[in-house]
Amino acid sequence: MSKHLQQHFGRTDAVMAKLVEHAGPFALTLRESGTPFHSLARAIASQQLSGAVAKTILGRFVVLYPGGEYPAPQQLLDTPDDTLRAVGFSWAKIAALKDLAAKTLSGVVPTTAQFAALDDEAIIERLVQVRGIGRWSAQMLLMFHLGREDVLPADDFGVRNGFKLAYGLKGLPQTKALLAWGERWKPYRSAASWYLWRAVDLHREAKLPKFGRAPRMAIAVLKEKPAKKKKNR
Repeated sequence: MSKHLQQHFGRTDAVMAKLVEHAGPFALTLRESGTPFHSLARAIASQQLSGAVAKTILGRFVVLYPGGEYPAPQQLLDTPDDTLRAVGFSWAKIAALKDLAAKTLSGVVPTTAQFAALDDEAIIERLVQVRGIGRWSAQMLLMFHLGREDVLPADDFGVRNGFKLAYGLKGLPQTKALLAWGERWKPYRSAASWYLWRAVDLHREAKLPKFGRAPRMAIAVLKEKPAKKKKNR
């Protein structure tokens, strides 16, 4: 796969091709199990928490249910709010979890079978209707639960920082610039995102070489300044 990626990027983006060569084999693995409902519930539960704290709270959460398994949507809706608060969830997260359960039952959140028939944007459009689920969370589901190959989370700090480091920018690229530049990575933008995350790791380890000049387009957009507001006369 990595050789194929290198050949593809070699035709469209020399810097990305060199990053693939230097960073090694593509290793984005599916790390989520269970239904999309369970995956999204974990995402909501883990927001703004360290990994250790989230793991502790999720551990307390699942033991509320038979077999220590994640609940079905109706089970979650039937769980008293005070019980969920006692395991460590904030009131906002309880509201988000119950909204997720309700929207799963109503069909807003697709079933596993329905996901297969929907394209990425259609899935994102459905999922962002859930309280606590934004575009980034939906994109993480696409990449790490569904294994979609052409996802570019352009608002992700790690992806933006990796682009800055690999392409030699002085500052983070704007979302608009990254999305525009990322058009040349299609249909493997998930792989490109993974390699940009790897660029951050390599930089941290002082192992990231300079691959070339920053894209002119990215620099141009990066330097754009908001228009000055006209003073009322």
